Formats: sequence, C-alpha cells, structure tokens
Amino acid sequence: MFPLFVLLLPFPLLFLLAKLRKSRKNLPFPCPRKLPIIGNLHQLSAHPHHSLHKLSLKHGPVMFLQLGSVPTFVISTADALREVLKTNDVTLSNRPSLYAVKRYSYGLLSISFSPYGEYWRQARKVSISVLLSVKRVQSFHRIREEEVANLISDIVKACSSSNPVNMSVELQALSNKIITRVTFGDGIVAQGYGQILEETQRVLGGLWLADYLPWLGWIDALTGLRKKLEKNFKELDEFYNHVIKEHMSGGTQDHDPSDLVHVLLQLHKDPFHGMTFSSMSHVKGIITDMFINGTDTSSATLTWIMTELMRNPRVMAKARDEVRKIAGDKGKVEEHELKDLAYLKLVIKETMRLRTPVPLVFRETSETCVIQGHEVPAKTRVIINARAISLDQNTWENPEEFYPERFVDNNVDFIGQDFSLVPFGLGRRSCPGINFALPVVELALANLLYCFDWELPAGMTKVELDVEEELGIAVHKKNPLVLVPRLFHCVQNDLS
Repeated sequence: MFPLFVLLLPFPLLFLLAKLRKSRKNLPFPCPRKLPIIGNLHQLSAHPHHSLHKLSLKHGPVMFLQLGSVPTFVISTADALREVLKTNDVTLSNRPSLYAVKRYSYGLLSISFSPYGEYWRQARKVSISVLLSVKRVQSFHRIREEEVANLISDIVKACSSSNPVNMSVELQALSNKIITRVTFGDGIVAQGYGQILEETQRVLGGLWLADYLPWLGWIDALTGLRKKLEKNFKELDEFYNHVIKEHMSGGTQDHDPSDLVHVLLQLHKDPFHGMTFSSMSHVKGIITDMFINGTDTSSATLTWIMTELMRNPRVMAKARDEVRKIAGDKGKVEEHELKDLAYLKLVIKETMRLRTPVPLVFRETSETCVIQGHEVPAKTRVIINARAISLDQNTWENPEEFYPERFVDNNVDFIGQDFSLVPFGLGRRSCPGINFALPVVELALANLLYCFDWELPAGMTKVELDVEEELGIAVHKKNPLVLVPRLFHCVQNDLS
C-alpha cells in the first residue's frame, strides 16, 4: 500500500501544474496537438529526428512543441535556420543543461556543453589553437597511419580464411585506438575502456524524464537509469584518475609528450593567453569532450559510408578506381595523397548529408528574443533538425538519393558555415573536432577501397542491406555491417 501511495502522491500536483500551464497564452506558432502534462512527448519515437521531420512537413519549418514542461522550437529547413539565426546567433549560443550530460561533463565544464560565456570562449580558443590546431592534428599522422595499417592487416587475415568481417566492430575499434593514443599517449594501457565508452554512449542516448518533466525525475532512479549512469561515471572517472596519475608521475615520460592529456595538464599549471584549467574537473571535462565525441562520430560515419557504397555499386567503383589510380601499385594510400582524392571527398560529404551523424542540434535561448516577429522567452529550447535540413526538397534535388556528384559544382561544406548542411552544428557552437576526425575518415576509407574489393555475404543483395538506425551520441547503423573482403592484387604482391 505504501509504494502505491508514493506513486500516486505527485499526480494532484501534476494536474494543478498542467492547469496552470494551460492558462498561459500560447505562442503564435504552428503546434501539433498536445496532451496534458506530457505535451508533445508522445509524438516522439525512438528516432526523434524522423518524428520531428514528419511533424514539420505538416506544421511548417518553424514549429512549437511542448516537450513535457520544456517549451521547444524545432527548425527544419535551411531558410528557416538562416532567418532565425540572422538576428539571434548569440542568443541561441547556449546549450540546454541535460541531466546525463551535466554529469559526464563534470558540471558542464566540457567545450561542447559549457554555457556560452567567458569560460566557453577561452576553452574553445584553447581547443582550436592548442589541442586541435592544424599543426597538432598533422603531428598525429603516424598514429593514424599505424592504426589504419593494423586495421588492414586484420582484414587481410580474414581474406586468407574467406571469412566475413564485422565492419561495424572493426571501425569502432579503429576509432577507439586512434583517439586513445592521441588523447592518453602510447604508454597508457586502456584495456576495458572500450566497454566503458560504449556504456557511456548508451546512457547519453537514453531518454531522461528529468530533462522534460523534472518533477518526475525520480522515475529515472526507479528504472535503474540513474544507477547505471553513476556506475558508468565512476568507472570513467577512475580511468581518468589512472591516466592523470601516470602522466603526473612521469609514467609516460618515454613517450611523445604531445598527447592531449599531457597538454591539458600543462594548461592546468601554466595559463594559455590567460586561460587556465584550475581544477582536475576542468581537465576531465575536456577529455570527455574529445574522447566520447571523437570515437562515436568517426566510427558511425565510416560505417555509413561503407553501407552506402555497398548499396550503390556505381559510386563504389568510381571511388575505388580513383583511389587506385592515385596510389598506384605501392600497396597502400598515404596521408599526403588524400588531397588528390576529389571524388572520395564528395562521397564523404554526401554521406554526411544523407546519414547525418548528429541529426539533432540542441540550443537554448539565453534571454528573451524575437523569432519571426514574436517574442520568445529565455530558457526556451531550440532544436535544429539537421537531418530534416539535409532532406529538404527546396534545397536538394532528389534528397533521398545517394548521389555524390551533386556537390561537384556546389561549394556547400559541412564545417559549420553553410545553413543547408549542418551535420556538426553551426557557427559559434559548431564541433571544433571536425578537422581531427576528417583525416581519420579519409585515410581509413581510402585504404579500405584501395586494398580490397568488397562483397556482401553469400545470398544477400544490396536491396537487403538495411539502413535501420540506433541513436547514441551519433546515429549508428543498428545492425552490424558484415562484408566479405577480396584482396586487391597490388596488396597481395606487396605482402608476398
């Protein structure tokens, strides 16, 4: 009887709050029909970017939703995004404070999720000028080339036994190994960290009632979600403590001191242009930013590229022929040759458009602002549906078709400056790690196409190759991509 009483206790308060909210004047924007208390939450599926896209086709490119207690605008076309940000760029530079994100970012100390202000400006400057500068990213070329070579070697072994390869697993492992070495250095044994990271991504991708109905946040504890977060966060934090201790004690002194933890610890002691990370929580928050975002988006993007190439043999053949022409018969593609792979870059760009890795970009108004002539209060959430923008028929011809040639005479890019292609955000809050991730994707893809001819498992056709999604930090292919590699003769000759 007691547990039932506890469960029923909040409901009178909920109905009172719902009545009070109902009495408020609604904002004059298109809005799907709402339900008491939950608002429009019932209209979101496990793939909210698809649900919101469908709603926008009916209710318009700028629509208002009540997601629980959170007033929310959804922007779904490039023209609408351009209009809204034209006068509200700074006002919309904040990110909402979400329960799990706040925990994993050590109290919003990461670059991705810290509030817009002086700390964020200085931390982003450090990221761009120090952590992920062009010079530093180039200095990691040895790590990229070694780990891509290890990937190719593993796949060659599968060729000798004619076994299919789970490319989803292989590409996730590649991303993990590169980012581990870049972030923590060669002297750190990161055994078990991959499993911790996978659990982190699952927890972050979950639906937290605390983010939409704060007074029902206790249900997150009842369902075990909060316990799962705390267990995973403790494992993550203990690993960070181990890494930091090793660096501070000189345990990695025989290795390259340019790894990101080493640099962050230097900034902890010595300010950079007045910026210092005064606590270890600052250091850990930035580490989480680099590591979690870096591994998830790179592996997801590579898996989607290979999926689309297998579904589109014409594009596969064209990209493969370009790579083999540039690399010749020397047995591999080297990083300095990537600049000459024009069609491969179009393939990557088209995948970013059609399989947007981060489909929903969250912002929040920092103060009262005006959207389409109407006043919008502070603390209103704004969701930029990057996937919907990439499928907008007013911007893209045949948007559902995988057609890299659409970018031949189109200078639109995905680095955060064009409104029609925003897979990694836009403007001030665009992802600073794109210049780190892109060389990984390009080098891995070029060598996969150079070294192997790819086939689907026996009995499977390209039509049967699914594109079902699973949402984490990035959108992954839900079912593993399993392919059969056939070794290219130049690679065979090189091995022999």
